[in-house]
Amino acid sequence: MSDGRDAGSNAVSLSVDGLRTALHCPRRYEFAHVDGLEGTDDDGAIEDRVDLLRTAICDALRSGETDPEELEAVAEDRLSSLWRDYDEGFHSVAQRRHERRVLEATLAAYVERVGADHAAGIARLDDEATRGELIGPGLPLSSTVDVPKTEAATDGTLEAGAATIDATVDYVYGDGSSIVGVRFVPTLAPLGRLRYRSDWEGDVADRFTDHFDGDSDAFEPDLVGALFETAVVLNGLRDLRDRLALGDRTCRYVQLPLADRSTLSVNWVRDAVETSLEIVDLTDVYVDHHTFGMTHEHRNETVDGRLAAVAANLVSGSFDPTDRWDQIEAYACPDCGYTVCCQEHIAREVRFDG
Repeated sequence: MSDGRDAGSNAVSLSVDGLRTALHCPRRYEFAHVDGLEGTDDDGAIEDRVDLLRTAICDALRSGETDPEELEAVAEDRLSSLWRDYDEGFHSVAQRRHERRVLEATLAAYVERVGADHAAGIARLDDEATRGELIGPGLPLSSTVDVPKTEAATDGTLEAGAATIDATVDYVYGDGSSIVGVRFVPTLAPLGRLRYRSDWEGDVADRFTDHFDGDSDAFEPDLVGALFETAVVLNGLRDLRDRLALGDRTCRYVQLPLADRSTLSVNWVRDAVETSLEIVDLTDVYVDHHTFGMTHEHRNETVDGRLAAVAANLVSGSFDPTDRWDQIEAYACPDCGYTVCCQEHIAREVRFDG
């Protein structure tokens, strides 16, 4: 079970992944994060390959190398070692060889695009920090949010309090007056408009607020989830900054895709693979902290307020999807691995019309 109360305490612990699941469907959250049921996942192989690259890159960064060629060599050596033990059901030796080359091309693109700069940024930050880990993979961060009492509490005993929301980044590096958390993801597709927007005002703000408007048909769980994740990560980075005595540096959060095939180029004649990487900084839409100006505070308050409300519903045990069922059925059910045990979905499938 991923989310719940810490053993031996009354502290409530949630996760960013759990929040994202609940935004798609609270019933799916109940199955996955409360009951601990495993659903079908067609993207498992992709996630596994991303994990290979994530581990190889983080191990290379941990080596302390900042020269691009040396950094790439260390990462390639680590990837080669991991690949020897990697067991995926490829249909042929040729496919396995091709996927290995895709990973190598992605690794080369990472080093060329940002790897060496990030390695140097880690070294600079490490020189200034007190003892503390800057490199993962899966470097844990957390944020504490106030959880109001809700009428949806199943047992009537939930009192207002706090919930800890957990997230991870893969490493943290220094960039001028900022510390930056980097998280490797398969693709940037789940970001939707956030991938191309750097301003809150306009369609980002409208779609965020419309998602929670009961009179609106809008359904934007990925966009909302990404903003929630950004808020949690930035709060976690601020805590890390304070623990490491890094002064008043601002904090930023970026995502970097390792399995985006849209930029992949394959020359079958020369048996060569090339790719490039795109990076998205999510900090501009949800600003780092209030010193950026009073005019920016409202967006943080809007996101933080909704984050606390969603967390309160999950803590209270409110998993009824009825209010948004039409949108959930259209957008979330088609790729859900829990439909075989979902009472709402089954009831809709066997209902009699007329």
